[in-house]
Amino acid sequence: MFETTALNRRNERVQHAFRLLFGLMTVVLIVPVVLILGVLIWKGGPALSIDFLFTDPRNGMTEGGILPALIGTVWLVTVALLASVPVGVAAALYLSEYASDNWLTRIINLAIINLAGVPSIVHALFGLGAFVLFFGFGTSILSASLTLAVMTLPVVIVSTRESLQAVPLAFREACWNMGATRWQTIRRVVLPNSVSGILTGVILEVSRTAGETAPIMFTGAAFFLPFLPQSVFDQTMAMSLHLFVVSTQVPDVPEHLPYGVALTLIGMVLVMNAASIAFRTYLRQRRKW
Repeated sequence: MFETTALNRRNERVQHAFRLLFGLMTVVLIVPVVLILGVLIWKGGPALSIDFLFTDPRNGMTEGGILPALIGTVWLVTVALLASVPVGVAAALYLSEYASDNWLTRIINLAIINLAGVPSIVHALFGLGAFVLFFGFGTSILSASLTLAVMTLPVVIVSTRESLQAVPLAFREACWNMGATRWQTIRRVVLPNSVSGILTGVILEVSRTAGETAPIMFTGAAFFLPFLPQSVFDQTMAMSLHLFVVSTQVPDVPEHLPYGVALTLIGMVLVMNAASIAFRTYLRQRRKW
């Protein structure tokens, strides 16, 4: 029989103390989220209804619903994903599978790090100059979405690169020994086994894209536009800007209205993220390692 020594008892006490510390840190992170959601549900719940979700704003945006802003946000997020995910995945593939460690790749990695740290208002001015004025897209969904795509590219690149590098090297070597080319190995083995990690970056991008205000305010979002966009060259309302407007710029707004908009925005992001997480879980279950 082994007897418990003083060292064992001290290690157990230290382990228990750290377990309590990390548990408290987790609670500290969770409690604000629960409180925020509780306040939004309590104050914004009365605003939620079928009319609120599927009608246009009325009476100077003090009444009616949020349908144009809701549909406009879906447009912005969708076009931004279509623009950023292919470019981000391609860049990550180059950096992870093709590029050697030289001055060019170091400059690219430095540019990615710097791009991730640029404030959103700077991205807004870049989008205004590049997409609205230089390329002539005007203030439109396309300009706003491309601005959001540039802003969220580092998230996609980093998450994709990490998921590609997580695929064991033995998988690649087995394919090469069978005579497969590098691209065949990437397409048949590496990418299918890293899709779940790529979706992590997509989930983060959806959350950030749906909540940004400054970039779309300069490039494509309208203060008040009570009709649905017909193409990517139209302007549109957006949930984040609409929340800012009804909270700070419109007088005599019912108290429950801004909270209802915020609750709907969070709910929409949660639904999009839940769908991505469910798909990612499904892909992970099919993975063979």
